[in-house]
Amino acid sequence: MTSHEDLVKLLAEQFARADVSLRELQTRADRAGGTRLPRSTCADMLAGRRFPKKAVMVAFLRGCRVPDHQLPAWERAWERVRVHQLPPGSTEIAAQAMTAPGTTGTTRAAGRRRRRAALLTAVTVLTAAVILSVVIAQRATPQRGASEEVPDHIVNPAHIVSDDGRAFPRGGWSRFTVTVDPANTGVRLIRRLDAGVGLQHATITVNGTPAAEWRPLLEDGIYKWRNQIVALPPSLTTGRRSLTIVNTCVSTSGFNEFLYTVQHQVNGVWSTADTVDIGRRHTASEAAHDYRVVGEDWAETQTFTYPPRKEAWSVQ
Repeated sequence: MTSHEDLVKLLAEQFARADVSLRELQTRADRAGGTRLPRSTCADMLAGRRFPKKAVMVAFLRGCRVPDHQLPAWERAWERVRVHQLPPGSTEIAAQAMTAPGTTGTTRAAGRRRRRAALLTAVTVLTAAVILSVVIAQRATPQRGASEEVPDHIVNPAHIVSDDGRAFPRGGWSRFTVTVDPANTGVRLIRRLDAGVGLQHATITVNGTPAAEWRPLLEDGIYKWRNQIVALPPSLTTGRRSLTIVNTCVSTSGFNEFLYTVQHQVNGVWSTADTVDIGRRHTASEAAHDYRVVGEDWAETQTFTYPPRKEAWSVQ
């Protein structure tokens, strides 16, 4: 997420979930004794008329009863949007103003303000550059665990996606058949899910044999899209051209699915073998993969935001 509009949409969603008035938010902030939340300020923020200060946004979220452990993610999102708002060439323009001859009186005062703005902008840009260099270095350095197993193009950056899917309760199940290279030495399933429904748990069978589990993830009230990744035992995939996957829900919270990406490893290289797009708008994909669902209790379209890059997926 890098746009003001995206941030406004997420803030409005939290306000709707809180089911509270602007007057009550102002009262809660006054009782907390921190940053004030005038109703007019909140109204402008939710309408997108004013980009909020970070402290105002945090006070607003606390007033909406967003848990403290989720606030750092909101602050990072605010910083991304703020940096994205910086006008191109702002540091160069400010630098020229600092060296322009013949500045007197009011012009000198304006120059001082521009110099302060230039300094703040330079610090922000430098900070962003340092962060970017660290990210690049981390990606260039092999890491243990999930990062070395997940291809770069599978990891989604923070962005808004609309997709339709299906869900079923405990005891329900879905089935589909995918194609892989029989020379594979490993296969993994990547499921797009709505993590706003927490603690989803399902068992996985491959051609009728127990293979793995979709283990529960914590509910996320901010960034609801997740890519959950499960590795299948090579003993069940090597030498096979097709795999019939059955997911059986064993949790009371239910199980949802929007998109499956199937990857196989051939000659030591991971690549996409097949994809199964789930939902009423993707019946052709469902039919091509002999998709079936039993006990379905939901089939709609959702529009959510993916979290920052490193948090977009979960590997098991």
